[in-house]
Amino acid sequence: MRGPRAHRLAGAEAEGHDVRLGRDPRCLQADGLARVLEAPAPRGEGRGVARHRLRRVRRPLRPLCPDRERAPHAPGRARHPAGARGGPRPEAAARRHGLTRRPPGVAAPVRVGLIGFGTIGTGVLKLLRAHRADITRRAGRPIEIVAIADLDLETDRGIPAAPARFTKDALSVIEDPSIPIIIELIGGYEPARRFVLAAIRAGKDVVTANKALLAVHGQEIVAAAEARGVRLGFEASVGGGIPILRTLKEGLAGDRTAAVYGIVNGTCNHILTTMTREGRSFGDVLAEAQRLGLAEADPSTDVDGIDSAHKLALLTTLAFNVAPRFADIPTEGIRRIEPADIAFARELGYTIKLLAIAKDGRDAIEARVHPTMIPNGHLLADVGGNFNAIFVRGAALGPTMYYGQGAGSMPTATAVVADLIAAARDREIGSGVRVPPWGVPRRALRPLPIRPLDALEGEYYLRFMALDRPGVLARIAGILGRADISIASV
Repeated sequence: MRGPRAHRLAGAEAEGHDVRLGRDPRCLQADGLARVLEAPAPRGEGRGVARHRLRRVRRPLRPLCPDRERAPHAPGRARHPAGARGGPRPEAAARRHGLTRRPPGVAAPVRVGLIGFGTIGTGVLKLLRAHRADITRRAGRPIEIVAIADLDLETDRGIPAAPARFTKDALSVIEDPSIPIIIELIGGYEPARRFVLAAIRAGKDVVTANKALLAVHGQEIVAAAEARGVRLGFEASVGGGIPILRTLKEGLAGDRTAAVYGIVNGTCNHILTTMTREGRSFGDVLAEAQRLGLAEADPSTDVDGIDSAHKLALLTTLAFNVAPRFADIPTEGIRRIEPADIAFARELGYTIKLLAIAKDGRDAIEARVHPTMIPNGHLLADVGGNFNAIFVRGAALGPTMYYGQGAGSMPTATAVVADLIAAARDREIGSGVRVPPWGVPRRALRPLPIRPLDALEGEYYLRFMALDRPGVLARIAGILGRADISIASV
């Protein structure tokens, strides 16, 4: 080196100091360095990193690499760090949004796009921020929602979307190449189907709570996911926070499931529970549930049994490895249940619940949704309010029951986040898709039909409104007898 700068450095070397220029680590090869000086590098080699010509740097020494070169140190604190002159501090902003600086050794976060920022979407964001440390440990890296799409950008959800990008354009989130996982929480058939298929075709893992979409278009969506080799998680679509789908796919994979049945709609269970306890009419209890936000303004999907049938279609596929047609599932809701029915059921020792029922068969599958009289000693008879309970009867294990909150923001969010963690784990270890969406490859599903309701034999409750006259009951018994129907009790 020549010139005054070379003279100053030479002087420092003469005094026994070690000097490095800019960020070059090769100047730090000797062991036992006690004093290290840093000088600004020439233009193009890190000039301006240090704000003065020559200064003493006090840092712990880094270990030597195998080639005896030390890893480079950071160049030291800037004279005016961010926020020192009144500007915003990134750390403070991150803390306000529930985010923290990534600790050393923690991998970069998994970037997630959220489509639908309603009740469940809000719960997912709250859960990811509140349980950030636990989720990071379990997933192997942080999970961060970096973009949210919703048509309503104005409503206060009680939690800010920032620092995530907030937009009305769902396709811009799906097409973002830096986002490998998409959550779909808008519900319904369209445009949810279009968004999910677009995400799958773009090579992204998808997490959804949309039971209606999967019950009707599930075979098309699963075929696309298997062809593209991406993960499709839908644990939140049945039972809210109850991990029933993962149980059927993995926990009970070693057994043969003979039957699945249970209470899978919290709105109907709340209405029937209130009618039973208070003796009120269906219409009165439904109106109250709507005022309390426990039932939708249009409750048809719930009270007519359609929501339960959507969920039963998924349970049937996972339990028996079949591909049922949703339109073939016999479905009846609770609109026609009257206080008199509940009173008569109580006299006979029963409680009325809306059940989703599926049973395996050799040549056909039983799958149906309808009000059912359950013996008062059965566990399902005591399931009240908006809780769900699902029984699984295995050939080897026997009966098991899964119980918990079947709806709501946070219970359902736990299932969504569980699917996110599973996707992040698979990406972390590079394992690909370990478990097919249906538990078995789609080509392995059995082509069994659903047995028609009029082909089933069982016990039925019949209520007749008739005049109290001699011979009326005998005439009713005669009509039933000609149809090969016997009367167990009156």
